[in-house]
Amino acid sequence: MEKNVEISMLCQIYGKLLTEKQYILLNDYYNNDLSLSEIAENFGITRQAVRDNLKKGENKLFDYEEKLNVMKKTMEQEEKIALILSEINKIKSKTSDKEVGKILEHIRNELNYLV
Repeated sequence: MEKNVEISMLCQIYGKLLTEKQYILLNDYYNNDLSLSEIAENFGITRQAVRDNLKKGENKLFDYEEKLNVMKKTMEQEEKIALILSEINKIKSKTSDKEVGKILEHIRNELNYLV
């Protein structure tokens, strides 16, 4: 997974555990696509201070994920749901029983809601 996407996802999951400043800087850099210079100008700090704060925030996010594995578990769950949906589609296409088809459709709708 690309680092920018990974950090953006981690920020959504664990962002509120960061300091407010770290969260805002990470959000500006990774989600709002602002440059170090633009962020530095907005906060009245140096580019190096922005970079240092970003690194500290990133490290915290990776530490939280290493300990809690929320993103990993979520991604694994989504993969399993996709596999189950695929199997449901196979069964539904091979059955002619309308009642079974309705049940499978209901299950598929419920699983799609989870994703």
